[in-house]
Parts: sequence; structure tokens; C-alpha cells
Amino acid sequence: METYAKILLIASPIFLFLVMAEKLYGYLRFKHEFRTMDTISSLSSGYTNTLKDVLGLSITIISYKWFYDHVALFEIKSTIWVYIIAFIALDFSGYWVHRLAHEVNFFWNKHAIHHSSEEFNLACALRQSISTFVNIFTFFLIPAAIFGVKPEVIGIVAPIQLFAQFWYHTVYIDRMGFLEKIIVTPSHHRVHHALNPEYLDKNHGQIFIIWDKLFGTFQEELPNLKPVYGITRPMATWNPIKINFKHLWLLILDAWRADSWKDKLRIWFMPTGWRPDGFEEKYPVDKITNPYNFQKYTTEFSVGARTWIWVQFYITLGFLSIMFYYFGNLSLTQLLLYGLMIFLNIYAYTEFMDKNPSFLFFELLKNLYGIGMIAFTDFWNPLFEQLTVLKPIFLTYFIVSTLVSIYYFRSKEVFDLKAKTA
Repeated sequence: METYAKILLIASPIFLFLVMAEKLYGYLRFKHEFRTMDTISSLSSGYTNTLKDVLGLSITIISYKWFYDHVALFEIKSTIWVYIIAFIALDFSGYWVHRLAHEVNFFWNKHAIHHSSEEFNLACALRQSISTFVNIFTFFLIPAAIFGVKPEVIGIVAPIQLFAQFWYHTVYIDRMGFLEKIIVTPSHHRVHHALNPEYLDKNHGQIFIIWDKLFGTFQEELPNLKPVYGITRPMATWNPIKINFKHLWLLILDAWRADSWKDKLRIWFMPTGWRPDGFEEKYPVDKITNPYNFQKYTTEFSVGARTWIWVQFYITLGFLSIMFYYFGNLSLTQLLLYGLMIFLNIYAYTEFMDKNPSFLFFELLKNLYGIGMIAFTDFWNPLFEQLTVLKPIFLTYFIVSTLVSIYYFRSKEVFDLKAKTA
């Protein structure tokens, strides 16, 4: 995990730079709107995902190492071929895990966050899940285990394969000639993110588009059908933590409401979106029925409020960077307590982005928690011993954040402008 933290320390500002560069290009070249709240929501989702991963907040039922130890029939020496086989095996596994996430009600919850943006850009690539705490799909990597690909090789190749999925989340790269037949391109992935009926649940490949062509899920981008992005049950929130569990909450409610035990059980494994008969009328949820005529979710803020949201966003990046840099100096307990503060911060400022008055409760909770950790415990002392200026900076931030949040909570400028669609 410490190695992964060091990788993230370098990768995070690079991804942020590329996201902002794409936004600037779109504005200068095409006058495309810079949707601040959508961008910050996407990037904040990336924060929560990296934080969860680096803290190791998940378990694996059967590890890849177990498969390697028990089913390996060969052992490929550490040549370029072992890395190529590992890359292909990871991509094959990724295709099936991705496809199941689209086709099975329960598994959709882990993937809905990635499709929740109503934009398609590099920022939405960072909308990644925190809702998966039990990994059960390692068996898709059995082909790699059979060929004797060592777990260490999978550990090296997996982040590369993941990061290689970032670049094609853009509308600014057109068709790519013969590469369209081999790899996933922006054109292919625009189809995947679209909610047009013709495009739904297509192009699940991560690096190679070959899997979709082999298994019947390929759809090219049609020249006369512009993709419309989002999901058919819009999330209508900027809070990435809420987005991660919104579909699961609906499944829990529907299972509880269902009269028959059959429906209570099968709802989890039916095709994505399935609900018991009559539930759409009895317990309606907002749903986009016409992708060519719906309003995107947005909230409006003054320049001052938008500036404060950006300040909170960049301060959170600072908190994360400190964590990644000093990762090896902190115990697991210290990391978890520090990580909780970051989660609370993200929850609070994205609630503010939704104009939800409850944001003040989470702001005060986060700030009191932070002050309490500094004043009454020594859990974060290893950080302050490394860089003594951090302690007064942290205390100042928690105090200022409290005062500014109270100001905006009391400000008619913010809460007389209700969250609306536009």
C-alpha cells in the first residue's frame, strides 16, 4: 500500500492537470461550458476511491495468490511475455466484471458512480467506486494463474491497465482509423457512456475492443446519433458518497417492500433496473424516458461560494498528498482516523454543492473532529513531527472552515437559490 500511495502522490496532480487542460481546451476552442460542480464532483469521487484503495478497505474472498498456488500448470519466466499475458488476462477479466456490473442489479451499484456524470470528459473517468468491500471476481483471472503469472506481476500490471483507461474519456478525439478495430477508443467509449437506447450496455472492453466483438456487445458510434450521457435513473446529487450507495438503497427498500420472498431474493440478481410488478407506479423513482429531452442537474452559486468550494477541493487534495507522502510514518489506526477526516470533508463540501442545509452539520462534525484529534490525542503527531508547520495550519483551517460555513448557512445568497435543473 505504501508503494501505491507513492504512485498516487505523483499520479494525482498529473490527472488533475490533464482534466483542467481538457476543460480549458474545450472552452477556448469550442466555447464549451465549464460545469464546475460536475467537475469537482467527479474529481472528489476520485479522491474517495484512491483513499479507500490506499487504506485497503476491502477484502478478497479467494485471492489471486490462492489460484496461482493451486491451479498453475506452467510457470513463465520473467520475460516480456509474462507481462503481456498478465495485461491480456487483466483485460479479459475486466471485460466480464464490467459487463456483469451492467447486467446484474446488485453489481450495478458498484459501477453506477462511473456513469453518473451527465458529461463525458476526463474528469468523469475518475468517478470510481467505493461501494465494493468484498472482491468476489478474482476467478476471472484463472487464465493468468494457469499460465503461472506470478502475483507480483499482476500487482505491477494492474495499475498500468487501470490508468490506461483514463485517456479515452473525451469528446475531443474523433475516430482513430484502424485502431478502432483493436483497442477501446474515445468513440467506442462515448457509446458506452451514452443512455441512448441504441447504445445502452455496449462496449464493455477496457483496453481491447476485441472482447465486445467476440461476445456480441459491440456497437459503433453512429454518425447520425449523438450520444447523450448519464444514467436512466439520474442521481441528482454532487455527493460521490451518496451516489455510491443510492442504487443499493433502492434495492434494499424494494426488497423490504416486496410481498413475496421470491421477489425479495431475486431482485438482487435480476437484470439491472428490474423491480417487482407494480413498483414503478407504487414507488416511483425519477427516470429519464426521453434521452433527447431532459434537463441536466445543476446548482447555481455566486463567485464567492464557487471560490470557497474550489478552496475546499484543493485543501482536500493537500490533505491527501500529505497522507500519501507520509504514509509509511503512520500506523493503520492513524491512517484510518486521518482518512475519516478527509471523507467527512468531502461529504460536507459536496453537500454544500447540493445546497443541502445538512452540510453545516457535517462541516461542524469534521472541524470539531479535527480540532479534537489535535488537541486531545497524539494520533497525528507523527505528521506534525515531520513538518511542524502542519499543526497550526490544520487548526487554522478547521476554525476558518467553521466560520465560513456558518456564514454561507446563514446567507440568503446561497439558500434562496434552490437546487434546480437547467
